[in-house]
Amino acid sequence: MINVGVVGYGYSGRAFHTYLPGLADGLRLYGIAVRRPEVQQAAKGDHPEAHIYDSLDQMLQDDNIQLVVLATPHNTHRDLAIQAMDAGRHVVTDKVMALNAREAEEMIAASQRNGVMLSVFHNRRWDWDYLTVRKVIEDGLIGEPYLYQAAIMGYGGPRGWRGSIAASGGIMYDWGAHFMDQALQLVAAPVESVYCDIIYRDVLPVDIGNHGLIRMRFANGVRYEVEIGNLAAAPKPRWYVMGDAGTLIKYGLDPQEGPMNQRRIEEAEESPETYARVVTVQDRQRHEQVIPSVRGSWKSYYQNISDVLNKGAELIVKPEQVLQVMRVYDAAMESARTNTVVRL
Repeated sequence: MINVGVVGYGYSGRAFHTYLPGLADGLRLYGIAVRRPEVQQAAKGDHPEAHIYDSLDQMLQDDNIQLVVLATPHNTHRDLAIQAMDAGRHVVTDKVMALNAREAEEMIAASQRNGVMLSVFHNRRWDWDYLTVRKVIEDGLIGEPYLYQAAIMGYGGPRGWRGSIAASGGIMYDWGAHFMDQALQLVAAPVESVYCDIIYRDVLPVDIGNHGLIRMRFANGVRYEVEIGNLAAAPKPRWYVMGDAGTLIKYGLDPQEGPMNQRRIEEAEESPETYARVVTVQDRQRHEQVIPSVRGSWKSYYQNISDVLNKGAELIVKPEQVLQVMRVYDAAMESARTNTVVRL
């Protein structure tokens, strides 16, 4: 049994990281580290069995903690992860892994020199929509994909540190981190060039930007667009994927988060109205096929972490994979600053 210590008790710590590990065989929530007394009280009320620490420093003094989970602002991940790994602890950090590739490389080096595991919480590799897109492509329903468009558009800026560019990295570093990871999983070729454009409007009380678009060109010719907006009053498709034999379109988000917040993630269901549709044209006739979603489970992320630590299984979300994501981010941020296409 691996004892888990979670650092941070904001939304991600409360909803994801103090809940999901306890659903995995071989993991146990042992402690929570938070600074503010009122948050400590809330954490203790929600998890009376957990030890409460006022800092990572204090948590690391407890030899019972074997796995440290960082549910903290993005700009703290590098320093806290290295501190925990230098203390001999395995580490899971929430996405985004770090603010740039150099920080990610330093984290990987700490993992290697201490002989401990490092992973990044990319739970959305188990999203139903993403798994459905994978299956449609693997089944050849749209032929060879040549253009992916992934988007999440809403109206209203994030609260707290996520609305600060210094703490979060900007509009592309939250949802965008999942989209970028999915892109590098879906396309079996390296990224060749990146263009990024971020629009700032003085409307919301945030400085992260209000619309971001990253265009990636892969070495095999595939184009991939990631679009995020917080001043969009109408939705766009979550997925729009064009292949040489058809097109996939999918609205709606993965349904697991709502039930997860109620501690009933297994009860997640999706309305058939948001199922993916595949459209093809044969003999000048348009054909449409509705694709029921492939059901994944966010529980699978922490079950894999448990299996790695308890059984020697292969790590699914490898830090070296996420380092490639961070290198694309570095190129994207340079592109946004210089208004140029950046080659990797």
